[in-house]
Amino acid sequence: MIMVRAIVRPEKVGIVLSELCDAGFPAVTKIDVVGRGKQRGVKVGDIHYDEIPKEMLLLIVKDEYKDDVVRIIMRSAKTGEKGAFGDGKIFISPVEEAYTISTQSKGL
Repeated sequence: MIMVRAIVRPEKVGIVLSELCDAGFPAVTKIDVVGRGKQRGVKVGDIHYDEIPKEMLLLIVKDEYKDDVVRIIMRSAKTGEKGAFGDGKIFISPVEEAYTISTQSKGL
């Protein structure tokens, strides 16, 4: 199993979640986050915005679905703006075990 953590623009969350659900990945945790990327925030006029609002999506999937999930997120979260910063990042981590609390069962 792997954990996919995707940081995406808030205006892209709806389409990302819809695409994931349509592809058979309905189980997602969504968290409001703020941060900045390599560009160190954005400057609009004389104001520098250091904390940019984003959404973090967490998914646990079987290893064989990793490429499908990453492809869906990358396609649906991209703004298409040439040279645009801030479309987001995807992080992949191994998950050793998962348990469902209500059933006390192990696994997804």
